[in-house]
Amino acid sequence: MEIDYQNIKVIGFDADDTLWVNETYFRDAEKEFAQLLSKYETLNKIDQELFKMEIDNLPLYGYGVKAFTLSMVESALQLSNYNVSTKTIDAILNIGKDMLNKPVELLEGVETVLKTLSQKYRLILATKGDLLDQERKLEKSGLTNYFHHIEVLSDKKEANYSNLLNHLDINPSEFLMVGNSLKSDVLPLINIKAHAIHVPFHTTWAHEEVTEEEKNGKAYKTINSIDKILNILN
Repeated sequence: MEIDYQNIKVIGFDADDTLWVNETYFRDAEKEFAQLLSKYETLNKIDQELFKMEIDNLPLYGYGVKAFTLSMVESALQLSNYNVSTKTIDAILNIGKDMLNKPVELLEGVETVLKTLSQKYRLILATKGDLLDQERKLEKSGLTNYFHHIEVLSDKKEANYSNLLNHLDINPSEFLMVGNSLKSDVLPLINIKAHAIHVPFHTTWAHEEVTEEEKNGKAYKTINSIDKILNILN
């Protein structure tokens, strides 16, 4: 399906797993958590229960490391029938702190892409998660100056994007979103008549996966690395 990007004036970028590594740290943390609780349940059961807890807590805690850490603590209490030691709870909190202190590892080609596109387009960062953590990562990344606007959203649904574009006076037909998640960075944009380019990351949180039916008939491009966008837009 041929897609015309000639009218694009503003490009939005997701942050986690689009500009820098993120989900890998969550997978590592889940393994660490499962080992801590392994005396109470099987590793597979621990993973399942933690994921369920995260989803149940989303309306209350939202996204990000802090929400994930709270879900780990709550899962540990339930999985252990409230017998988990304070030492283990402390270890869980330290998993979360270690995640927050991770260095920012830019994905290959990111800075070249931003530098090149910022000369022709207005760039914005549209990410979701914990505000303080996202601000910290953005500062560590050294990418701040490429963006005209930075928005940390509570979620990435059609209404969130529509409100953002309205607030910034951006016509959806002139907006392109670039991100690794079909559920968060691509399909909502297509549904509000904007454009999107999918750049998959090697691992995806189960909550971000979509069905073939949800993808069916949606007009978007998928590229295997972010620098390929320069072939599309230049």
